[in-house]
Amino acid sequence: MKSANLREIKKELQELPPQKVMELCLRLCRFKKDNKELLTYLLFEAHDESAYIDSVKQEIDERFEQVNRKSPYYVRKSFRSILSITRKYIRYSGNKETEVELLLHFCSRLKEFRPNIRHNKRQLNIFLKLSEQIEKKISMLHEDLQYDFYRDLRKLEID
Repeated sequence: MKSANLREIKKELQELPPQKVMELCLRLCRFKKDNKELLTYLLFEAHDESAYIDSVKQEIDERFEQVNRKSPYYVRKSFRSILSITRKYIRYSGNKETEVELLLHFCSRLKEFRPNIRHNKRQLNIFLKLSEQIEKKISMLHEDLQYDFYRDLRKLEID
């Protein structure tokens, strides 16, 4: 089965009655957890972005507390998992400021992590590459925000 493109879907949705659109949304939510999470964000959390950011930061903090520290492999694997979840929440928001703020928080938790990431080259590379990505994303924001976010990024630099 070939899927329709976005334009065709939009046109068809405009022609449907609101009750039918609601039924389609509910049916879509049953198939994938990501669909349900996105709809939850759009319905309940999109109106208050700062509360959403705080809840995601809290989840990041909780996941950092649960990192398996038995070997560098498990630590790195946990970091990648937390980063993947963070990026999923960033996609839900679609807001560049939210993206930078959450990635900066992830990096700050990474820098504070014990055992220190400086002692493991692969863990350090995760931090450095993410810092470069954040710097590129900051450059696309408004000048006032750039100043604040660059200041926060400079605080995270590893000595």
